Amino acid sequence: MALTRTSALDPAPVAARGDGAAHGGGTAHGGRSGRVRRSADAGRRLLPGLVAAAAGTAVAFAVHRALPAVPALTAAIVLGIAAAHLPGLRDRVRGAARPGLSLAGRRLMRLGVVLLGLKLSVQDVRDLGWPSALMVVAVVAATFAGTWWLGRRIGLPGDQPLLIAAGYAICGASAIGAVSAATGSDEEDAASSVALVTLCGTLAIAVLPLLHQPLGLDDAQFGRWVGASVHDVGQVVAAAQTAGPAALGDAVLVKLMRVALLAPLVAVVALGLGRRAGTRGVAGRKPSPVPLFVLGFLAMIGLRSTGWLPGTVLDGAAHAQEILLAAALFGLGSAVHLPTLARTGGRAALLGLSAWGVVAGVSYAGVLLTT
Repeated sequence: MALTRTSALDPAPVAARGDGAAHGGGTAHGGRSGRVRRSADAGRRLLPGLVAAAAGTAVAFAVHRALPAVPALTAAIVLGIAAAHLPGLRDRVRGAARPGLSLAGRRLMRLGVVLLGLKLSVQDVRDLGWPSALMVVAVVAATFAGTWWLGRRIGLPGDQPLLIAAGYAICGASAIGAVSAATGSDEEDAASSVALVTLCGTLAIAVLPLLHQPLGLDDAQFGRWVGASVHDVGQVVAAAQTAGPAALGDAVLVKLMRVALLAPLVAVVALGLGRRAGTRGVAGRKPSPVPLFVLGFLAMIGLRSTGWLPGTVLDGAAHAQEILLAAALFGLGSAVHLPTLARTGGRAALLGLSAWGVVAGVSYAGVLLTT
């Protein structure tokens, strides 16, 4: 058996390599050298994609600097989609760069989600008040359940109903990345869901401020409504700042409360799908009920709550988190195949608009009941 064993990274048979692994003497040395070679091979495979993700991230931040109204994360996913379809880049993105881009879409997204926990503390929840906290829980539960149910009813393929529901209910692309990482969802399902949720969240920046006065909301109520109904933190800031600092403060606080619910949501989804699949993960291993990056997210909330971290560290972590998420979104965007997306475009658009109506309507009622 040892003479014919092959590796996914190095298809040459063990015996042909003569590294000592197939011979009694020098097994330890051969094993070490074999691992080094496999690690080097893996690094070479990942390098083109990671370089592409870094370049895409740099361009996304350059776009944001030139056009402040365009969030860097939005620019990153658009650039990723463009790179996957431009004739000069398409073959590289789908070929040599694919392993590294896929790694960026999974691993860097998880690291970004962990650092997202540093934006929230237990004191923030206390300051919000229990009525508003319960309102946030109700909005998240209703949005997630309603969107997932509707997506399955209209026949969206794969895990798109689940991922879109998570994105609308919690925090857009970050939630989609967290849920897809925990459940092993198809990369294209995740990328398509991010594209839809990002588009609707961007439209909310323009639409919600126009409804501020017609809906009869004061500034604080408007801020809470924005925080409870808009997906991404950056989009919340962009929409709420139109009503002044009071609205902005309440909006960010409510939004971060939704972010805090990311951990229990991912844990419940991962546990539920694990049971559905027979509680067996990759290579027959039993999946963890709570993914490690979710525990990391909760640990960062606890660390922030201690008050030990200076402002400079928190600012640095916020920048690092945005860079990691931008790189991950570029990787996810590069997996989008527009012809495939177009085949479900009508149903996806219907789900997106319906989910938008659900989260806006439930959060509006919740704000009126709790203020």
